[in-house]
Amino acid sequence: MKLSRVQELLKATVLCNDRLLDELEVNAACGSDLMSDVLAFVKDQGMLLTGLVNAQAIRTAEMMDMRCVVFVRGKLPGPSVVDLAAEKDIVVMSTPYSMFTACGTLYAGGLVGGTIH
Repeated sequence: MKLSRVQELLKATVLCNDRLLDELEVNAACGSDLMSDVLAFVKDQGMLLTGLVNAQAIRTAEMMDMRCVVFVRGKLPGPSVVDLAAEKDIVVMSTPYSMFTACGTLYAGGLVGGTIH
């Protein structure tokens, strides 16, 4: 699924790297506020949905080769978090939806969860 479609489905605001929306595709996503769980159990995810609005979310996405972080519940990260994501070519969005609704909306739109190890 192209990130432009993710933005549309989630009614999301793009906070950085909007130039990549039509270029990048993701095949799976995960939702978590615990970055330790993402690091320990998630594999082959293209996108992270989280309510954790600090640099740790971006660093985790970078380590896991994720191309997009979506902050749920209308949360907005500070400028330093957005700058870090911009530097790493990670698309950052904010959706007004809850984690449950955002994940369900993406699933209904054709995006699946990935492998958990």
